[in-house]
Amino acid sequence: MFSKALAPEYQGALSALSVNASLTDVLAAATEQMTAARRAGDAHETARAGLAVAEAHRRLGHVEAADRAWKASYRTARSAGDVPAMAWALWSGGTLARQRGALALAFRLLRYAADLGKRGGDVVAHGYSLAGLAETGRIQGDYEAVGALHDELLAEARKRGEARHTVWALEGIAQMHRNSGRYDTAYELFEEAAGIAAAADDRRGHAWALRGLADIVSVRDGDADRALELLGRAEADCRAMDLSSALAYNHKMRGNVLYRAGRYAEALETYERALAEFREMDEPRGEALSRLGAVKARARLGADPEGTAAELADLRGVLDRMGLRHARAMVDKAHAELGLPVESVAPAESVASDASAESVASVEGPRR
Repeated sequence: MFSKALAPEYQGALSALSVNASLTDVLAAATEQMTAARRAGDAHETARAGLAVAEAHRRLGHVEAADRAWKASYRTARSAGDVPAMAWALWSGGTLARQRGALALAFRLLRYAADLGKRGGDVVAHGYSLAGLAETGRIQGDYEAVGALHDELLAEARKRGEARHTVWALEGIAQMHRNSGRYDTAYELFEEAAGIAAAADDRRGHAWALRGLADIVSVRDGDADRALELLGRAEADCRAMDLSSALAYNHKMRGNVLYRAGRYAEALETYERALAEFREMDEPRGEALSRLGAVKARARLGADPEGTAAELADLRGVLDRMGLRHARAMVDKAHAELGLPVESVAPAESVASDASAESVASVEGPRR
């Protein structure tokens, strides 16, 4: 039995905010509360309101403002000796770092957050930080290192009846199965996540689950129409909550569906739309994946093979530097798919080289 989804990152006077509240409304309310708390000399409340400000900015794609806000929240919490609030601020900073493609920094901040959450007795901050570490490792493609951690966090979330955390874990595990070619298992997990999210009124989690289902329906079943319908439903949730990053990933997936269906001109237009959205919010992972889709679509539309090969080589370097192993393999697959030779190039040293299995497991809630 699961409880209604909650948003523990909205704290203090903002704890009544719904998990589905529009991020524009959250930002306005949090900014007002932070200003009032600062004037009242309440450092604890200022730090908590600052966390909500940081998270609203991050999810809206305002990365520079989000960076300033989580750091200000951390400094305020530290000055007040508020260890749990320090943990939450570092969690926000680590999540932002992952969003910006700085995986090594994300690991470092999330490990600190997990430690502070544990020391401060905040089990939710500790759990969210561990989940952030698990997700960072998964995005990097290090499934062996973080697979067990995902399973442990799922079991704990089920035991506590935490719907939002359960949905996050199910979606992460489903994505690993999908990327490993186990489509039926992935579909079942995404479907379970969608059901739990809908029952718990977790619109963000539901939108991500629908996106996962659309991907499986497209790649496994070849049913573009159904996949696009699922993505349309997910987009409605993203727009209702102003989820800029999730919306851009939705558009990128729409490009994937159109590409697989052989609708290359539509796919190119959609990839370019997603690319512009990711660039506006300074999200390099989404930008690189959208670039890859656009390169493939242009190649199918008759682009020069040498130019295509050059773009793929550049993308390989970008993904290597970000430490995205699975995405880097996708570039090599694109060479074969398009009939281009794969250059014999040694992988560049990853900026996330400190993300070993030991470091990930040592320290982890929802990515979004």
